[in-house]
Amino acid sequence: MTRQSYATEIRIIRLMCTGRVDLAFVLHAFQKGADGVIVGGCWPGECNYVTEGNYDALANTYVLKRLLGRIGVCPGRVRLEWMSAAEGARFAEVMSDFADRLRELGPLGEGEGLSGESLRVGLEALRRLVPWLKLVEREKLRVPERTVEAYRAFFEGEAADRVFSGLIAEKVDESRILLLLEEEPLSTREIAERLSLTPAEVAKHMRNASRQALVRYDRRRNRYAPAGAGQAAP
Repeated sequence: MTRQSYATEIRIIRLMCTGRVDLAFVLHAFQKGADGVIVGGCWPGECNYVTEGNYDALANTYVLKRLLGRIGVCPGRVRLEWMSAAEGARFAEVMSDFADRLRELGPLGEGEGLSGESLRVGLEALRRLVPWLKLVEREKLRVPERTVEAYRAFFEGEAADRVFSGLIAEKVDESRILLLLEEEPLSTREIAERLSLTPAEVAKHMRNASRQALVRYDRRRNRYAPAGAGQAAP
């Protein structure tokens, strides 16, 4: 299917507040084949509830974009837009623009040049990390001031970048590796090729995982396997 002939189907799911849009919901949509997810929320300062959940949605969008980028998926497949129930014309314009953008990107994974395995493993790794990611967000990615400008400055700043490029990136890569090993024992080179990592990066993760007793090394086959797996056949 060429990008010119690529058809886009838009499904709309209504929730009472964008603050209820969990990270897992968006990842589940991608795992079920969605090529993009758009969240439409109340304008900042005009929340229909006292929770101001639109700021929670804003934080989740920043987090999701970085997570998707880490596994090779275009961050532009997730979008957050402010609009009120009275802005029908704006809604139609935003949805049309987003559909056009998805047609440019092409089908999920295929548009990025990812293999089906790499996409599947990446999305599942992120889904499994959602509870841990919520803790990290609460402890290390909390924005003290609820304004759009404050959220942008924080999530595009050095402090957040250190968390994403260090702690979160390492956890995501480790989770992807462990998922691959659940399916079959693999060598460092094979893991690196399947996940587009360098052998040095994989070796570092394997050392950390070995210290945590998460993996073992099968010397007979020169492969890594989950620590709880049975001994590989000779």
